[in-house]
Amino acid sequence: MNSVQRRKFSVVSGFFAQDDPHAIPAKIGALPARFGLLDGSPECWSKFKSHVAKLNQAASPGTTHKILFLGRHGEGWHNVAEAKYGTQAWDDYYSRLYGDSEMTWGPDPLLTALGIQQAEAARTAWLKEVSNGMPTPQRCYASPLHRALSTWKITFGGDEGFPQHTRRVMIFEKDLREEHGVHTCDMRNTRSLIERNFPPPIFDFEHGFTEEDLVWQSDVRESKDHIKARAHSVLDRIFDEAEETYISITAHGGIINGILAATGRPSYSLPTGGVLPLVIRGETLDLA
Repeated sequence: MNSVQRRKFSVVSGFFAQDDPHAIPAKIGALPARFGLLDGSPECWSKFKSHVAKLNQAASPGTTHKILFLGRHGEGWHNVAEAKYGTQAWDDYYSRLYGDSEMTWGPDPLLTALGIQQAEAARTAWLKEVSNGMPTPQRCYASPLHRALSTWKITFGGDEGFPQHTRRVMIFEKDLREEHGVHTCDMRNTRSLIERNFPPPIFDFEHGFTEEDLVWQSDVRESKDHIKARAHSVLDRIFDEAEETYISITAHGGIINGILAATGRPSYSLPTGGVLPLVIRGETLDLA
């Protein structure tokens, strides 16, 4: 009888303040010094890269370690609206609308001025640490929603500061989306509009990316179990497709917590514009 292979994912603790299961996001902040790396020595990033390389060299067959830098988009107008009306009223009523007399939050809302500043702060933090030896992402992935793509573009898309491979991004149509359905802010624009705002080849659309949004439904909100399964498929895909070790994902709080759930970790309230770095171990299991 042939066996079925499946990966188990887990977080390797002890590298970053955020990888402690009991970490308190409000105390750590969106962009802590060294992105939360615990080692504060002048050689911290070279030692980190060396440690990661040794983890992979010593790993058993079928086991790989990758470093995921999980970036949450900067503040969008839907975040402002939820703060204005309160989470309960937002979930029950206002999230189903497209806006009010003061702002528009659906579909596919833009970054606010603060959200743009948060993305610029992320770029500044990246460039500072890269100059200190921090590894740059060897591959970038992003949600198709405007707030995530704008955040990625501001953070990595400039002409200077990052190598060419960091200044290109693969857009996953559905797997890196926010929890979808019902909330109009989680409905994406058409492909043609996204391409006008974020043109190829810098922005690379995955195969099968449709013109219309076929994922979002007005009457069904995605469950936590479904987003966990979707996040697991994201990890499977990255561990399958990417030989590289250092990976950036620019997306949303919901899918970031889905990734944490897929690794057996509790949720983490990453602030808008924040970056959550994790060392993730992927182990291939043979299931009879």
